[in-house]
Amino acid sequence: MLTKRIIPCLDIKNGKVVKGINFVGLKEIGDPVEIAKIYEEQCADEIVFLDITASFEEREIIGELIGRAARELSIPLTVGGGIRSINDFRRILASGADKVSINSAAIENPELIHQAANEFGVQCVVVAIDAKANESGSSFEVYIKGGRENTGIDLVEWAKKCEKLGAGEILLTSMDKDGTKTGYDLKMLNAVCSAVNIPVIASGGCGSISDIIEVFEKTKSDASLVASLFHYGEATVDKVKEELIKNRIPARIIKKEII
Repeated sequence: MLTKRIIPCLDIKNGKVVKGINFVGLKEIGDPVEIAKIYEEQCADEIVFLDITASFEEREIIGELIGRAARELSIPLTVGGGIRSINDFRRILASGADKVSINSAAIENPELIHQAANEFGVQCVVVAIDAKANESGSSFEVYIKGGRENTGIDLVEWAKKCEKLGAGEILLTSMDKDGTKTGYDLKMLNAVCSAVNIPVIASGGCGSISDIIEVFEKTKSDASLVASLFHYGEATVDKVKEELIKNRIPARIIKKEII
């Protein structure tokens, strides 16, 4: 059985890590590269940098951060936010990122998924999907532009289309759960995991180690994206993995040697 990945997520604004609730109320946490290095020492499997401002003016800042991170980290780095074209893919990967995450641009130009997969390989293409339950609660709808705009697109159908176009994995965030620390959206995750054959990263709502254990026990998610739990020192990556092993959930626990 493949090991389950624990992936700290660093939302970045103006070059600093920030965290909020339901995509708002942002608080500054610290320097992205220094925080990422701590998580690597704790045996994180990957790191995600999300430029949540996603503006043209921020591009040089995030580019410089990618370069620093690539020089100082040995684990895979995924970068997202403001990626709109194949040239953006080239720029981000050339800066040192291992994967590129696209969200709004994938909705606006689905062919970008196919184009990027053909040029760089499916392993480099992560489609991030922000979604929430519709008014009746019977299904889920996809949102873009930092969660501000409802596309009206059905989540499951969009996930299936992303896989068909060449996405290597899906980073699925529940907007209803984001930052609430009340646990992952198991219903949403199961809906997508049962519809696609590519890895699904669970995101939004993690408030405790037991939430991470639950998401792996009750869904087929391949990875858990975590922010608040780690940023506020309520748990460490290595402690999470110890608990996963205790619960017979496979996890990589070999720490990086520090010379």
